[in-house]
Amino acid sequence: MEYTEKLAYQSCFWYNDGLRKAKIRDLSGAIVSLRKSLQYSRENVVARNLLGLVYYGRGEVVEALVEWIISKNLKSHENIANYYIKKLQETPGELDKVNQAIRKYNQCLVYCRQNGEDLAIIQLKKVIAAHPSFLKAHQLLALLYLHTEQYAKARQILRRAHKMDITNEITLSYMHELAQIRSQKVAKLKEEKEQTVTYNLGNETIIQPVSASLKDNASVLTILNILVGILVGAAVIWFLIAPAVNQRRSADTNKNIIAMSEEIASRDTQIATLKSELEGYRVTSEDTESALQTAQSTQESYEAVIRVYNQFQGGQTSNADMLEGMLAISLDSLGEEGKAMYDEVASELFPTMCERLYNEARSAMEAADYAGALETLQKVVQMDSGYEDGAALKLLGDAYAQSGDKENADKTYARVVAEHAGTEAANAAQNALDGVPDEPDDGGADDDSGDNGDGSTDE
Repeated sequence: MEYTEKLAYQSCFWYNDGLRKAKIRDLSGAIVSLRKSLQYSRENVVARNLLGLVYYGRGEVVEALVEWIISKNLKSHENIANYYIKKLQETPGELDKVNQAIRKYNQCLVYCRQNGEDLAIIQLKKVIAAHPSFLKAHQLLALLYLHTEQYAKARQILRRAHKMDITNEITLSYMHELAQIRSQKVAKLKEEKEQTVTYNLGNETIIQPVSASLKDNASVLTILNILVGILVGAAVIWFLIAPAVNQRRSADTNKNIIAMSEEIASRDTQIATLKSELEGYRVTSEDTESALQTAQSTQESYEAVIRVYNQFQGGQTSNADMLEGMLAISLDSLGEEGKAMYDEVASELFPTMCERLYNEARSAMEAADYAGALETLQKVVQMDSGYEDGAALKLLGDAYAQSGDKENADKTYARVVAEHAGTEAANAAQNALDGVPDEPDDGGADDDSGDNGDGSTDE
């Protein structure tokens, strides 16, 4: 009891720390604190709801929705997460707008890898206009402004990003880089200023270079400049007057060629840009629909695994009902917490149900109920494909064969041979593939009869 109270105290402590940081827009620090709070107590619904709000404040709507869905399943009644989810769903086109912004942001990353900074900047402006709280889009736009030496615009975007999250490391590093560039410019101007001397003479301000030797040697320099000018003039007259007409014609021709080349290059760039935008519009609709389906599947899988986990902890639901729920879960769509809950239930439920269903399938095969045997064995194989050293998988192949489905029967036998080589099931499967009939069954007096050696049987 004392250990549980310590965990609850630590969870509340880090929640309060995350709340304090969130109030001053230290969103990065708030995320770290709230994650620690959930490490001590993953059922801290208040901390999970606040974590979702912090994610939403940084424009990460999908992460916020995941946290609120988990919170809703942990506490279905009197939970403010229900209100957040409802408001998000009721806002017309909100999710579509977020998906479009994320898709355009990913396309900007592609443009950056292809040295298309101008296209990326145009696209990011649209993303920020549609989704103003998208912190990552602000950071990427600021980086592109730094890269293209548009420092005033970069400073403006970084100020917005800093107001969203005052301790974000990426934003602070960009601001530090901008400050270094500015200090270098100031140092350069100061150095140029130090190379001149300014003083007042009466009501006039005189500015002259630091070195006075140039003034002392002004007469010598004047003579040298005159001599150089004479030589240059003679060279120009000698080399340029005769071929002047030919050079003029060549210059006109070159200007025309350059103008035509620039026009062709400009049109090619416009065509490539239009093609890229058209392809992006085509892909966007398909990716948006796929993203919505993935989000729906993720929500259903989380709700299913939490429902089965609660049934397992409550002990009031039959194993058969819990098994139906477990087999309907898409394991790939679960996160680390979801998989941990799934594995905890599966480790206790699957061995018992595999044994029961396997015995039912054998009885169905003996009664020539091949359809029932197929349905039962498919569940056994889904739970444990190597049950009884491949015997369950081999019996599934027999059920297919007896049902007249030779194609699936051969595939199943081949799978037994490949996955369970050297076992009795593999040898029997190979014989079935080769057309060798099985040896007659002795009535199952070894493993499946349940004989304990003293005349009694297991129930």
